[in-house]
Amino acid sequence: MAEKKNITETIPDFAARQAKYAPVAVLLRERYGYPAWRQHLLPLDELVNCILSQSTSDTNRDKGYDALLVRYPTWEVVRDADPEEVIETIRPAGLANQKGPRIQEVLNTITEQRGELSIDFLNDLPLDDARDWLMSLNGVGPKTAAIVLCFAFNRPAFPVDTHIHRVSQRIGFLPPKTNAEKAHPIMEAIVPPGDYYAFHLNVIEHGRKVCRARQPNCDACPLTAYCDYYKNDRENGS
Repeated sequence: MAEKKNITETIPDFAARQAKYAPVAVLLRERYGYPAWRQHLLPLDELVNCILSQSTSDTNRDKGYDALLVRYPTWEVVRDADPEEVIETIRPAGLANQKGPRIQEVLNTITEQRGELSIDFLNDLPLDDARDWLMSLNGVGPKTAAIVLCFAFNRPAFPVDTHIHRVSQRIGFLPPKTNAEKAHPIMEAIVPPGDYYAFHLNVIEHGRKVCRARQPNCDACPLTAYCDYYKNDRENGS
């Protein structure tokens, strides 16, 4: 908790930013519901899937992930496979030359450190220790660590992807020019831990359907009363 207290002291107008959360969350709930947590993938599966998702679309990620599952019966076989074969298998995911070796290195590191290919032990570690362990793996940053902890273990970590970052920046949860990496602890301080999963999914849904990267549909948005982007747009006469 000390980290979050420090974060709140370093963010300009933090109280005003945090005050936006409750009404925004209610409006998103009314529009999209309140999704209950479910385990999307097993922990190790989620980790590999997240590595494949980096700098690509969900569609391409799924193509690469599905190709791995079809070609290899276990992660042990992926770990020990010919590197060029793995690269070709995940080619549809994009950046295969980087992601193939990265996945195999991660699988080897887990085996060396744990004696088996499993990260289930993370559920028994303090949250910060689990996050730090994941981020010690090559190619695993704050977003991937948070996704694994939240989606595979139902632990209070808030992932910030491109949709979350864009919508949160526009609403004003984040100070201007806050990058996605620095956004993680800010959003974890703003959103109540019990709402991380549902709010994360609702903001992503809103980013896809309404608050799009190009031509956000402000006329169809229920959040305009709390949105800095909308307010500034109107003040500038747009």
